[in-house]
Amino acid sequence: MKDHDIAREIVQDVFAGFWEKRDTIERGKSPQSYLGTSVKNRCLNYLRDQQKFDHSIIEFEGLDLREYAAQDHLVTEELKQLIEEAIASLPEKCREIFTLNRLENKKYQEIAGELNISVKTVESQMTKALRIMREKLSEYIALFIIILKLFIP
Repeated sequence: MKDHDIAREIVQDVFAGFWEKRDTIERGKSPQSYLGTSVKNRCLNYLRDQQKFDHSIIEFEGLDLREYAAQDHLVTEELKQLIEEAIASLPEKCREIFTLNRLENKKYQEIAGELNISVKTVESQMTKALRIMREKLSEYIALFIIILKLFIP
């Protein structure tokens, strides 16, 4: 926690909660483990609930959040286009089955009945479609994973 007072408050709340629940806490458990986990979870909950920016940092850095929102929109549009192109590149029957399953949320059984084919055929076509989609979008998937690793420790 960056704010010492908030950290102190969280620890005090955990100790108070521990004291209030002392009769219901399992005797065999280590108090240090219980308290450590409780503090960690409370800190994570606090950070999740705050979901706000430190405006002084934004002002200091001279960041314009509208610029980032516009870039995010462009990236989203580009990714949509790439996905549409990848779907369009699928063989006709494969594309039809993929679309029914992923875009219309139909189950394999429903698709098989609608197209008068076996469920096994639907499964094999979906396997093929997903393999092709993975290949077509592989560089973007790798980039996405790298970005996630940068922002999520």
